[in-house]
Parts: sequence; structure tokens; C-alpha cells
Amino acid sequence: MAAALRAAGWSVDGPTGRGSDPSADIVLLCVPDAQIAAAAAAVTPRAGRLVGHCSGATGLDVLAPHEAFSLHPLMTVPRTGAQFAGVTAAVAGSTAHAQDVATDLALALDMRPTPIADADRVAYHAAASIASNFLLTLEDLAERLSATAGLPRDRLVPIVRATVENWAETGAAPSLTGPVARGDESTILRQRAVVAQRSPQDLELFDALVAATRRLAGRREEN
Repeated sequence: MAAALRAAGWSVDGPTGRGSDPSADIVLLCVPDAQIAAAAAAVTPRAGRLVGHCSGATGLDVLAPHEAFSLHPLMTVPRTGAQFAGVTAAVAGSTAHAQDVATDLALALDMRPTPIADADRVAYHAAASIASNFLLTLEDLAERLSATAGLPRDRLVPIVRATVENWAETGAAPSLTGPVARGDESTILRQRAVVAQRSPQDLELFDALVAATRRLAGRREEN
């Protein structure tokens, strides 16, 4: 984030260590959620100073008594970094000025600022976790099962990409294919048996996914 803001022309002093009291008028905390309140408390309040965080699930109350804002990129950010252009940014501010600053920071990174109310932040962040983190959990299961059949991960990549593109274009229900969508109970039972044999620790997950996919298939039929 610091590198991206510098590249966008902002003067950035940091990142600095925890407990430091920077002289900047805008302080953006990039720490684990459980540490936000402690990090904010280490920043001296003063007139004109704004303190923000980058958490998706946390409200602004943990930044009190500062004039507060939040800026959360709706993007996975691994250790190798990330590109923010075109990405949604959840923004909020305890004042109109703070909201404007969060919006300006997002626009400087060519992100799409979107106000998210404190009451909706956990639902917003849960959606992000499901869309990104849980997807990797599913692909890990697919990769491990595929490996037992001698098929490497790269052979799964085209179907994964096509599925995501179809979902982006039309949504989940219209894109659904496979044995659950076809009502092929025999194949589902045979798949369940092989999961029980080759990856028994994932059988509960498989059953939950089948049940959820049945609900999705039902929505497709309703439409």
C-alpha cells in the first residue's frame, strides 16, 4: 500500500514501527484487526490529524478518539504485492472530511471507492473471505484428489478459470454444471465414496458442498 501510494504521488513516511508517533496529518494503520485499537492509542490525537485502518471487518469505533476513516481494498494481497487499479475499496469516515480522505486515497490508487456502513462490514468481509480464501480451500481439495489420479494442478486451471469467468458473466446458478445440476445421484455417491477413501478428513466438507450445491441447483430450476 505504501509503495502504491508513493507511485501515485503521495508523500509517504513509512511504514514505521508500532508505537511510533508519526508527524503526518494522515496515519494509516496496517496491523492485524486485534491490534488496531492498541496501535491507534499509540498515536497522539491532535487537531487535523486523521487515523485510519485497512481492516475489512472492523468498524471505526476502535480508532476513537481520533477523527477516523477506513480503506479496505477488496483484493487479495500476498507477500509478493498486489495491483489495486480497478479494485473496489470499502471506505468509511467518522466525519465527511474523513470519508473524503478515504475516497481520495482510493481514487489515487485507481480503485473504486464504495461506502460500507459499520453494520454491514462483517457481512462484506465474510463475502470477500468466501470469494477468495474459501475458494483456495476448495481448490486445494480438488488438487489433492486430482493428484491421487495422477493429474497435476495445472490441468485443473482451465476449468477453474472458465468457471470463474462464467460466474462473473451470468452468476452462479446459470453457470452450474456437473452431477448435482443433472440430478445424477449415482455419480455423486461414487464421488463421495472415493473422497471417503482417499481424503476422509474432507468428507464432511464434501457433504456440505453437495447440500449447498443442491440448493443452488434448485434456484436455477426456479429461474
